[in-house]
Amino acid sequence: MGLFDRLKKSSPQRSALEEPTAAPAEAASDAAPVPRSLFAELKDGLRKTTQLLNTDIRDLFKGQGRLVDDAFLEELRAILIKTDMGPQPAQETVQEIHAAYRARVVHMDDLLATVKAKTKQLMAQDLSPLKMAESGPTVFMVCGVNGSGKTTSIAKLAHLFAAQGKRVVLGAGDTFRAAAVEQLSIWAERLGAQIVTGQPGSDPASVAHRAVAAAVESGADVCIIDTAGRLQTQSNLMKELTKIHRVLGNKAPGAPHEVLLVLDATAGQNAISQARGFTEAVQCTGIILSKIDGTAKGGVVIPIRRQFGLPVKFIGVGEQPEDLATFDPDAFVEALFAGLAGEIPRKV
Repeated sequence: MGLFDRLKKSSPQRSALEEPTAAPAEAASDAAPVPRSLFAELKDGLRKTTQLLNTDIRDLFKGQGRLVDDAFLEELRAILIKTDMGPQPAQETVQEIHAAYRARVVHMDDLLATVKAKTKQLMAQDLSPLKMAESGPTVFMVCGVNGSGKTTSIAKLAHLFAAQGKRVVLGAGDTFRAAAVEQLSIWAERLGAQIVTGQPGSDPASVAHRAVAAAVESGADVCIIDTAGRLQTQSNLMKELTKIHRVLGNKAPGAPHEVLLVLDATAGQNAISQARGFTEAVQCTGIILSKIDGTAKGGVVIPIRRQFGLPVKFIGVGEQPEDLATFDPDAFVEALFAGLAGEIPRKV
């Protein structure tokens, strides 16, 4: 059952919505989850990528040490590229292995220790807490292509702030997609948050303007603006996004304080093109990487970080409302390689 289905099921207005018949097992799944550590969440979210590494690296070693020669390095490079870390980072990692173990026999745990250290270096970013307004509401503008998980990520972000006791106003600026407005409206009701909507097809910038005005008037702490999903290649729609950015700046000092780009981890290398287009249009300040639990290509974080210097602020590690984790590069890498080292015995 997806997040939106659970929201509809739990909403007091669900009689007006299509509601599936819930089996007892599904009903039980809606109970408050037991809090888990960030590492456990990341480990579960990265399970598919870890399984890919697990299978391929074990095949690479075949239960024994391997001589680090050209054939071994090329096989390793191919495995790393399959995680979508990109050709250049994969090559740099292979060069690191070559320099450390050239013409020597390497064992799996030693190789993984070196690959982990290099991956942490490739993914390193400064601590990047969210920029919050010194006075008045903090305004977040959230953008991304259709299907990226943008609206769901906004709901999770709103849940995060509400859990901190902050008052949240949502701006349903995706006026071209009724489902997005419906989803945010249900979520706002569940949180007790205010939501500002517009007529279908109306000017998204006007919705954004009214949402910030409502946040100022009500003394809200946070205002999150949804924007219509669009392809980064659609110049007219990207200009509209620029307009929303400008309107927010005119309405509140320093707004938008953060421009968060939602990227679908399953999009792989296409996410890089998206990051380029949106950053040029609205000066993105950070990334929410969604659907990390649905991909075997979790390495896509690396080329995004390297090419654009954008910090990854959050990652979506599941379908639960609380499944939005603050990004920690070291924890991410540890979870990525969890359970792989030390399981193949050395043969002398």
